[in-house]
Amino acid sequence: MKVTFYEPKHPLLKKYMQGYYFIEKDDSDQPIRYLTFPDNYFIVSASKDVTVSVRKGWVEVYRSLTENLEMDFVFRCSVPTEIFYQQSVDEITFYFKPLGIYHFFEVDGCEVLEEHIQLSDLKEMLANVLNEPDREIQIKTLEDYWLSKFREKDLALAYSILTDFETELSIEEIAAKNGITRQYLNKISKRYLAKPASEFRKIQRFRNALISNKTARNLTELSYENLFYDQSHLIKDFKEFTKISPKKFFEHVDTRKNNIWLFI
Repeated sequence: MKVTFYEPKHPLLKKYMQGYYFIEKDDSDQPIRYLTFPDNYFIVSASKDVTVSVRKGWVEVYRSLTENLEMDFVFRCSVPTEIFYQQSVDEITFYFKPLGIYHFFEVDGCEVLEEHIQLSDLKEMLANVLNEPDREIQIKTLEDYWLSKFREKDLALAYSILTDFETELSIEEIAAKNGITRQYLNKISKRYLAKPASEFRKIQRFRNALISNKTARNLTELSYENLFYDQSHLIKDFKEFTKISPKKFFEHVDTRKNNIWLFI
């Protein structure tokens, strides 16, 4: 099964979308199993001619006996999740940056986002893309679609809070800085980021550590560069989010890749 990741070509899409990848069927039809880890992206996927079984921490995909297009939307990935493909399939998956997806759908919060996506013309576009054999035409079609849906939104408060989440400020200090209560800050976080403030920050700290591991000399340096209290704090969070220690994780996962998966 071939997986190819792309960054958006258009600069406007780059601002709001981390990227997208294609999975392609191949002749080997070997089962694939991997772990994917908590993140703060809003993820939209479409798979062609499949049946999907989902429960917490587990997703199984296998080919359907009938033609169909299965869409999936993930916005609160807070536990390591095992993905199992019984056979290779055709699939496309989009990763929207936090808050990015709201510029492409007329909704004000995550509660109704999934329903709105299912009722939109996105499914029709994705079916056309997955039926198109030419990769350049596929990319042009999907990027033209997202650009046609773009609308600038006034999310100033949510963006201000999102920026502050990357600092050393406490949640109480972030709330005070933005002239709101901690309770209201949590309401905004859950409404637009799909997680309470503390959970979002914890996952973001973990994901930032994955990126900065390329330059950190040791776990102690990695801990302090990414706002962990100490090395023990980093190890605890890594075990929660990956099921293994940071040392073993970095030995088996190439964090230079856009899709950080652990094949098992």
